[in-house]
Amino acid sequence: MTAETSQTLDRGLRVLKLLADTDHGLTVTELSNKLGVNRTVVYRLLATLEQHALVRRDLGGRARVGLGVLRLGRQVHPLVREAALPALRSLAEDIGATAHLTLVDGSDALAVAVVEPTWTDYHVAYRAGFRHPLDRGAAGRAILSARKTTEAGHPGYTLTHGELEAGASGAAAPLVGVSGVEGSVGVVMLADAVPERVGPRVLDAAREVADALR
Repeated sequence: MTAETSQTLDRGLRVLKLLADTDHGLTVTELSNKLGVNRTVVYRLLATLEQHALVRRDLGGRARVGLGVLRLGRQVHPLVREAALPALRSLAEDIGATAHLTLVDGSDALAVAVVEPTWTDYHVAYRAGFRHPLDRGAAGRAILSARKTTEAGHPGYTLTHGELEAGASGAAAPLVGVSGVEGSVGVVMLADAVPERVGPRVLDAAREVADALR
């Protein structure tokens, strides 16, 4: 902590991060131990965060992330989109296909940024706001592959054909190492199969976007 920072705010943010990293919530005692502060301080932090709907406590007294975080999260999309656009533009122009950034939204994959190539005669019309199940299409499948990947290796790229649109093929690679963001970068094209060079290029673009978001 420096003279310019707020200890109380720092602790409150640490509480949110701790709660975001668990599916089962944390008790006041567990938070107290993790933060290294007494229970009274934790009670005050939780009460303040509850007032802003950033934290909720269940009947058993375990604290969890509140729905107010979702309202804040909706404002993250424009920031993520802006950071990703340079890499998406480069990918779309290089491959000659529609490039997209897709994020997890509940049980769906949601396209939050789309860039179409400027020099092709035709390309797939793919719009920001388009959503589909995570287990269909390259974008969603790439995200699921990252969830299954262990520390032994890093996820590669995913190829699909005709899962979301007849005659269209897709390639996508997940964002890796970006705290709080789960998503993928990919391209969709009118082709029976994805050309060999596209997968590695998509993987590079996903790394560029991940670097921009760190």
